[in-house]
Amino acid sequence: MPTYERFEDLPVWQAAAELYDLVDELLGAAPPRLSRSFRDQLERATLSVSNNVAEGFERGTTNELLAFIYIARGSAGEVRSMLVLLARRPWLGPDLKSQISDLRSKAESCSRQLRGWADSLQNSDIAGQRHLNDKSRANYQKGIARKQGEADFKALLARHLPPGHPARQIMRPD
Repeated sequence: MPTYERFEDLPVWQAAAELYDLVDELLGAAPPRLSRSFRDQLERATLSVSNNVAEGFERGTTNELLAFIYIARGSAGEVRSMLVLLARRPWLGPDLKSQISDLRSKAESCSRQLRGWADSLQNSDIAGQRHLNDKSRANYQKGIARKQGEADFKALLARHLPPGHPARQIMRPD
């Protein structure tokens, strides 16, 4: 799994930034009949996705990052909700409805990416950058090496067992 030094390099942040660009285009093309408050809320919810990814990334602990990921995911849901409501307006033309459909897909993609990221963080042994020091980094690397060594040993042992031996199935590397 790649590690990122800057939030701007995160694929989910890039997708959220693109979502904002596309929502901005939609709002620029929307008829004046669309209320100012609706426009403002849609813009704010869309900005909230990328901004919460950025803020969580910069916080320094996994727990804080997770909290901001869930806030960003909630904002992506808010964007989708507003787009669904907007698409129900009978006065919208087919071009805008098509644009809204594309935006909903982009917002759903952001939600899926955020959910996947949250899942991987919840299963991580790393407490976050704020907790990293030379000792914790060394221990983490030792753990990775130990797991790889165990897998290599199991594979080697399994190759020396006779075909059909029941332990051969158990010792297959993951």
